[in-house]
Amino acid sequence: MKYKDQNCDNCFISKASIFTVLSDEEKQVLRRSHSCSFYKKGETIYKEGDKPTGLICLSEGKVKIFKEGVGGREQIVRMAKPVGFIGYRALFAEENYIASAIAIEDSTVCNIEKKALFEMLKHNTQFSSNIIKSLATELGFSNSRTVTLTQKHIRGRLAESLIFLSDTYGFEDNGKTIKVYLSREDIANLSNMTTSNAIRTLSTFASEDVINLDGRKISINDIKLLNKISEMG
Repeated sequence: MKYKDQNCDNCFISKASIFTVLSDEEKQVLRRSHSCSFYKKGETIYKEGDKPTGLICLSEGKVKIFKEGVGGREQIVRMAKPVGFIGYRALFAEENYIASAIAIEDSTVCNIEKKALFEMLKHNTQFSSNIIKSLATELGFSNSRTVTLTQKHIRGRLAESLIFLSDTYGFEDNGKTIKVYLSREDIANLSNMTTSNAIRTLSTFASEDVINLDGRKISINDIKLLNKISEMG
């Protein structure tokens, strides 16, 4: 990890950021109370059991949030993209992190000090509403994923994960290749299945011409059919 201050502006100026409701003066207050860190691919941003020190915004890159289960097996619970926030449930609950976050590509994160953030929440109701909305949205997604991972069969779970990845990160210029390159193990951990099952099911989807595989690159050839497989469970 190293500091790289010039890249944290994305968190404050992006139209997708919750900070858009703040005035320029309010943004400057938070800028004076933040630190910016650069993480290489594979580096840990925070670990399960760590205590939050502030609100973490992903300015650049991609991050996976996962919980370690029985036997050390990972379960990916979230995937983050700019300018999303990670670990903020623990911050507002005044708890330690219940999961870990790792950069899956070179990433820059902004950490806004807790005291300055809470002062801003007291004085800007629209900002507070945006935070509440984000928390509610994440809760709804988590509930939906719980049902998916416990009730759908392997094909349905994997199809849903591929759709989730495409919705989260979008496609390359060809309009088919998902713009994130995960290992087969990560895809398995996202879909609550073994790595061997993930490899086998991906190969089956490829033989059915639903997707195309090129190393870690996955292209979706038939999004309607992939949605149908997901819905059938």
